Amino acid sequence: MDPDSLQLGTEHLWNWLVRLLSKDSEWLNAKVKFFLPKMDLCSGDKAQDATQGVILQLRRLHAQGRATWQAFIHCVCMELDVPLDLEVPLLSTWGHGVAFPSQLEASEESQPASQLQHGLKRPYQSCGSSPRPKQCKKQQLELAQRYLKLLKTSTQQRYGSKIPGPGQPLAFHQAYIPPILQWSRTPTPFRTQEGMAPGDPKAEDGADVSIRDLFSTRADKGPRVTVLLGKAGMGKTTLAHRLCQRWADGQLDRFQALFLFEFRQLNLITCLLTLPQLLFDLYLSPEAGSDLVFQYLEENANGVLLIFDGLDQALHPRSSRGQAGPEDPSPALDLFSSLCRGTLLPGCWVLATSRPGKLPNCLPTEAATVHMWGFDRPRVEEYVGRFFPDQPGQEAALAELRGSRHLQSLCAVPALCQVTCLCLLRLLPGSPPGQSAALLPTVTQNYVQMLSTLGPRGYLPPEALLELSEVALIGLQTGKVIFSVGDIRPPTMAFAAALSLLTSFCICTGPGHRDTGYAFTHLSLQEFFAALYLMTSPKVDGNALASHITLSSRWVLRTKARPGLLDHLPTFLAGLASRACRPFLSLVAQRDEMWVSARQAVVMQALRKLAARRLTGPKIVALCHCVGETQEPELASLMAQSLPCHLSFHNFPLTYADLAALTSILVHRNAPIHLDFEGCPLEPHCPEALVGCEQVENLSFKSRKCGDAFAEALSRSLPTMGSLKKLGLAGSKITAQGISHLVQALRLCPQLEEVSFQDNQLKDWAVLNIVEVLPCLPQLRKLDLSRNNVSVSTLLCLTKVAVECPTVRTLQVREADLIFLLSPPTKTAAELQGAPDLQGNAGQREEAQSRSLTLRLQQCELRFHEAQELIAQLQEGPRLDEVDLSGNQLDNEGCRLMAEAASQLHIARSLDLSDNGLSVDGVYCVLSAVSMCRTLAELHISLLHKTVVFTFAPEQEEQKGTWDRTVLPVSLTCQMPSELPPRPAAIRLTHCGLQATHLEQLCRALRGSCHLGQLDFSGNALGDEGVAQLAQLLPGLGALQSLDLSENGLSLDAVFMLTPCFSTLPWLLHLDISSDSQRVVLRGDRRGRDRWTGGSLPDFPAGAQSSAFHQRCVPRSLCLRQCQLEPLSLACLCETLKKCPGPLEVKLSCEVLSDQSLETLLHHLARLPQLSLLQLSQTRLSPKSPLLLADFFSLCPRVQKVDLRSLCHVTLHFRSCEEPEGKCCGFTGCGLSQEHVEPLCWLLSKCEDLNELDLSANMLGDDGLRCLLECLPQLPVSGSLDLSHNSISLESVLGLVKILPSCPRVQEASVNLGSEQSFWIHFSRQEKAKKTLRLSQCNFGPEHVSRLATGLNQALKLTALTLTRCCLGLEQLTRLLSLLRWPVGLFSLRVEEPWVGTAGVLALLEVCTQASGNITEISISETQQQFSLQLEFPRQENPEAVALRLAHCDLGTHHNLLVWQLMETCARLQQLSLSQVNLCDTSSLLLQSLLWSLSELKTFRLTSSCVSSEGLAHLISGLSHCHHLEELDLSNNPFVEKDTEALMTVLEGMCWLKRLDLSHLPLGSSALALLTQGLSHMSVLQSLRLSHNQIGDFGAQHLAAILPALPELRKIDLSGNGIGPAGGVLLVESLALCKHLEELMLGYNVLGDVTALRLAQRLPHHLRVLHLPSSGLSLEGALLLSQALDGRPYVEEISLSVNSLATGVPHFHQGLPLLRQIDLVSCEIDNHAAKPLAASLVLCPALEEVLLSWNLLGDEAAAELARVLPRMSRLKKMDLEKNQITACGAWLLVEGLAQGSGIQVIRLWNNPISPDVAQHLQSEEPRLDFAFFDKQPQPPRGS
Repeated sequence: MDPDSLQLGTEHLWNWLVRLLSKDSEWLNAKVKFFLPKMDLCSGDKAQDATQGVILQLRRLHAQGRATWQAFIHCVCMELDVPLDLEVPLLSTWGHGVAFPSQLEASEESQPASQLQHGLKRPYQSCGSSPRPKQCKKQQLELAQRYLKLLKTSTQQRYGSKIPGPGQPLAFHQAYIPPILQWSRTPTPFRTQEGMAPGDPKAEDGADVSIRDLFSTRADKGPRVTVLLGKAGMGKTTLAHRLCQRWADGQLDRFQALFLFEFRQLNLITCLLTLPQLLFDLYLSPEAGSDLVFQYLEENANGVLLIFDGLDQALHPRSSRGQAGPEDPSPALDLFSSLCRGTLLPGCWVLATSRPGKLPNCLPTEAATVHMWGFDRPRVEEYVGRFFPDQPGQEAALAELRGSRHLQSLCAVPALCQVTCLCLLRLLPGSPPGQSAALLPTVTQNYVQMLSTLGPRGYLPPEALLELSEVALIGLQTGKVIFSVGDIRPPTMAFAAALSLLTSFCICTGPGHRDTGYAFTHLSLQEFFAALYLMTSPKVDGNALASHITLSSRWVLRTKARPGLLDHLPTFLAGLASRACRPFLSLVAQRDEMWVSARQAVVMQALRKLAARRLTGPKIVALCHCVGETQEPELASLMAQSLPCHLSFHNFPLTYADLAALTSILVHRNAPIHLDFEGCPLEPHCPEALVGCEQVENLSFKSRKCGDAFAEALSRSLPTMGSLKKLGLAGSKITAQGISHLVQALRLCPQLEEVSFQDNQLKDWAVLNIVEVLPCLPQLRKLDLSRNNVSVSTLLCLTKVAVECPTVRTLQVREADLIFLLSPPTKTAAELQGAPDLQGNAGQREEAQSRSLTLRLQQCELRFHEAQELIAQLQEGPRLDEVDLSGNQLDNEGCRLMAEAASQLHIARSLDLSDNGLSVDGVYCVLSAVSMCRTLAELHISLLHKTVVFTFAPEQEEQKGTWDRTVLPVSLTCQMPSELPPRPAAIRLTHCGLQATHLEQLCRALRGSCHLGQLDFSGNALGDEGVAQLAQLLPGLGALQSLDLSENGLSLDAVFMLTPCFSTLPWLLHLDISSDSQRVVLRGDRRGRDRWTGGSLPDFPAGAQSSAFHQRCVPRSLCLRQCQLEPLSLACLCETLKKCPGPLEVKLSCEVLSDQSLETLLHHLARLPQLSLLQLSQTRLSPKSPLLLADFFSLCPRVQKVDLRSLCHVTLHFRSCEEPEGKCCGFTGCGLSQEHVEPLCWLLSKCEDLNELDLSANMLGDDGLRCLLECLPQLPVSGSLDLSHNSISLESVLGLVKILPSCPRVQEASVNLGSEQSFWIHFSRQEKAKKTLRLSQCNFGPEHVSRLATGLNQALKLTALTLTRCCLGLEQLTRLLSLLRWPVGLFSLRVEEPWVGTAGVLALLEVCTQASGNITEISISETQQQFSLQLEFPRQENPEAVALRLAHCDLGTHHNLLVWQLMETCARLQQLSLSQVNLCDTSSLLLQSLLWSLSELKTFRLTSSCVSSEGLAHLISGLSHCHHLEELDLSNNPFVEKDTEALMTVLEGMCWLKRLDLSHLPLGSSALALLTQGLSHMSVLQSLRLSHNQIGDFGAQHLAAILPALPELRKIDLSGNGIGPAGGVLLVESLALCKHLEELMLGYNVLGDVTALRLAQRLPHHLRVLHLPSSGLSLEGALLLSQALDGRPYVEEISLSVNSLATGVPHFHQGLPLLRQIDLVSCEIDNHAAKPLAASLVLCPALEEVLLSWNLLGDEAAAELARVLPRMSRLKKMDLEKNQITACGAWLLVEGLAQGSGIQVIRLWNNPISPDVAQHLQSEEPRLDFAFFDKQPQPPRGS
């Protein structure tokens, strides 16, 4: 087309466009306002006609540039009815920038600049670049007023038009429904305005705010900063613009100026600004005098309000240059910080809006915080009512809303409420009722429906959607929310403008630099489009898509400074992954649904991974939103089951929508869950989201943000939560109004078990209102009303409730604590509701008697009159368990009143009157008041510590009932008194300032007490005078258990005053005095129950004890510690002890005891015949003291043991007439050296019958040892001598080898020079021929071997030598054997060295060839590293061996030479033992040759060893020549069955065999046949062991056939062979013919009662041992065996363990005189068998071990066993592990042991006894063992 034609066409289009737009000027104005937001359409255009106005606006649009003009042309074609023949040229000509109308080009230059900027501000003026000129005040005021008027006019123009202004929300001009505003933090009190303007936010809970309240704080000085927090979509920006409109309308008249800034626009400014530039250049500049105007604003800053919207979007960090002044350019955020902190424009008001998150540090800590919540139900309904213009539409929309809880949760967010209403506006006309809500199930689908609603003619171009989505995603990824016209293509811009998806506004990038910016109408809309792009764009692969499914935390005050722009992107991705969105995604992506479903699967998979993780609270909420958006029940179920049972949410805001999302997930959960909300700002109506949530078991809220509206919403949810058991609402602002709602709801929740209303500042009426609901909650266990405001009068009302309410068990009040503890009644709720009046008062009395009440009223300011009222209440109530009135103001009269009432109130445990102002005079009154209280167990009064505590014992009826329930033997119960005596009471008057003058009055008050047990006067000021007076008064107080006089300023003279009390006070057994700690205690027998607290053990009356156990004679003891013991004092002390009855124990300690004092003490002790023990502990003695103590044996023949340790600890034991003789002496660690040896031995030589002498840990050394050995014949030692740790060297050991055997009566000596440093010598009373020497870790070198051999050759009486780890190698051992030559006799040598385990049998046998004598025994154990030989001297030749040796005279090989040498040295070998060895073929071949020559071999053992088949063949060949064998042991070898068969062939020729052990060998049928054949020739066989060979009944049958041919059989072991009843009967029948049988072991075979019956009938007469563990026996079989065994004179061991004996046990009538051990482990024995069991045990006087572990024995059995323990004199061990014995039964065993039993240990591991009680029992009786491992003491070596 030529230029002229193009020009003509363009003019035609221009004229047509002007005519079209003249018909729709309103549409044109809206588009101009969109593209030119800074343009004022109302000024300057009214004089022109319509056509000129259209032309002017078109020129303005074109002046913005090519992109704006193209976007406008696309809007014309898209939104207006343009004919197709004109739309095509219009788009082709101007839509793509081909040409421009000449009319526009001609007028561009003539257009004045003022018109382009008209209406926004005056032309740019720099504000702050020059100094301020001096102006008069009047001129300043005029300029300021003109500017303020201009500012308000500009704001009015901006918000007065019906067309949305620049940056205004989409629905700004719709009816405004304010969301909920709630104070979060107010630094100073605020005053609420009385009047509220119409449409202002409503006041909520008294702490919620209106618009005026936002600016009503009393912070007259300093910054006035308010931060408005709200999640996305809550209406923060709308409220900011609404404040501007209200100010322009005059409703915020306190402010003269208001400035609104958005951080999303401030972020675009890259240059530094001053505050005047921010106010004037970026907002609105004055006409003139900007400096004066700014000065006026500074002077009137309290009338200036600056609003900063979107603080969370502030991108630029603050500068580091410090605080900015008015003239200092700074970043925008720095200016904001200075305004907040008052360094700029001090006194101004600052309001900032932000999403929740970590706020910038620039905010002052005193800034007020207001939370903006969404809509509650009334607000939603009001918004919907105003949104729909007609009445039918309103009713239909409200019906949809009320019928859908999910729709209500969506509409709780104002932005979503608008979207929902837009969708309903389109859906309602064509949908049936209820169907429209179903089409809006999620937030994402709401946006999808909105797009369909807004689309022109219902059509959505996919290209435009995808391009707009890409713009949205790029913006979010780069942090961009404001776009320029160049960022969006014109068609896409036209599409977004047509659907109102974008909003436009003027943006300023610096002073004088302005442009038009575009943004999505809401940030969530941008996130929706970004998610749409990710789901539909082919440029985004699956990995990139999955990477966007992340959850961001929303914790407050964490490291994250602000919420991210992509936080809600995963929610929209999850929503688009829903199946319902698949057609929409397919449309946008222009792909099939299979491709879309694959994209959705990527999102679902990522969500599944997140659902299975352990997440924090904010991420759980975010994931709940995501999962809810998917509408996938399977995914919801997966997440619900993965949630922890205790779900906590801390310190982040939660809305109704959040809880609704969480509830929608919990619906799919099977298990109960606990929800805990602590410190979370909560939307007031959010509890309504929990309606019907049956999965919540515990629900707890702790937040100051919760008020009455929250309580009202919660009260609507509680009755619908049927599984709720625990409810907590703490730290809230609920008033009586909210409590009334909750109380009504609680009445409908009978399943509740715990309710907490602590820290809610509730008043008296509210607290009483709550406790009224207690009878309506039958399952309630705890009600917590702590930290509320309760008066004393209300407190007494609460005690009355506690007394009258049948379920209350405890009322605990202490300062701020107020807690009810309740116990649900045993009757069911139905029973309680069914017949409430049938029982009447009788039922109430029964309930009152059956329950007990604990009352703790601590620090409640109770006085005498309140105590009277309280007593009156309690007298009408139930039994009291505990009453605590400590910390009140009762004084003496109140304490006396409570003490008098104590016996009437029936208090079971304690009454605490501490810290109530009691004085000394009050003490007398209290003692008199409780003197006749029979239930008093202890009274503790300490005036210094303000303690007054009464402790009570159970009343007589209850105590007797407890006694009756305790299972005891008849011998005990038959002698129980009909009325139990009262329990002795303990009176503790400690630290009361008592003096001697008070004693008489105190004792007068105490004499009235009929059962005084313990008396404690410690911590007073009695002095010696008081002790003397008390010694005279004590007999009048009766039999006490203890008297404590500690810390009373006593001297040593008091001891001499108290010791005569041993004779005047029969109850006094122990006197314990410590001078340093001022401890003085007199007590009776403290063994037993008096140590137990809390009723762990029952109190047995004295009569019952004496009838059950013979009272043993308890010794008196005097313990005097940390005292100065001078000779005179000791003499005086001993004189006072002469009249003391015995036996007497004296325990002394002092810092130093001189020799004179020690001599004085020993001299007087010899004159005390009743003395049984003297202890001197922690007392330094002189080095001469060992000699003085050694001489004491001759001074006092009664002394039995002298033990001196480290010259500090002395113990002297004295013998009574009944005790056997045999004395012990020990001087350990006393520094004895050579010079002490001779005098010590001389003194000890005068002692007759010295059994043990301990000289360990001294400094004897080699010289001292030599001297001692020389004196050894003088010492009358008959037991042992301990010389350990005396620095003995190897030289002494070598000398000892030669000297020691010649010492008389020496039986054994052992020396260890290693770390143990032990040296023991054991003696015998008579000289014995055999002597043994054991040397360990002596480190012999090669040079010592010859000396050792020389010493051994001279020690003719030494018969055995053991060398353990003495560094004796193979070569040294060979040399030692070659040098060892005795004249005549047997000598045993045992070597234990590590190399023995690796040397091999061949090398060890080669050592034997060097022996000088005949080797009679060889024993090798590689695992135990032992090599033993027995030598016979002199060497003798065996003729048969000589002949055989000559037959092997070929010495050409080393093997033959070795055989020849072994035949020579081992010619008289009688025993060869190989245990745990690896026998190589060479060694076995050597043994074959050796065995051929051993004509005297009697014993061959090869056990647990590894031998090849070839090697075994060699051994079999060799053994076949050993016809004189008497013992063959081949057990536990890993032979195969073929080897075993070959081995059995060797048995045929062994006719003289007496002992055969083939245990743990594979005996098949062939081997078994060969075995029985071989056994048939063994007529002298005495022992046969075939255990664990699994021969079964078949093998038993073969053995039964051959056993009668073994007449000498004495022992047979067939355990673990799988023998059944058939085989068992055959064996028993056969064994009956073995007349000499003594030991029968058939355990671990299922023999059954049939075999037991036959065995009982055929029991061998000489039977000693019977083992039948795990043999399938029942009680019947066991009883048959016990009857057969009864009276047998030879039986020593019986084992019937692991048999089901049920309630019975084998019992005897005649007894078994030699029975040593009975094993009844794990036989299901219970208490019913206790009495016959004990009776049977008594009939076995030789019993040493009784094994009863892993049974069902209880306290009754323990009582029976305890009764017979004293009669079992030889019993050493009783095993009662894993039974049902309690502390009571264990105590009975202690009592039984106390009667003189010689038992060493009673095992009680794993019985129901607490560790503390077990420790007490073990300290009382060390022979009780509660450990897992057996700690039974081992007998000393050599005994």
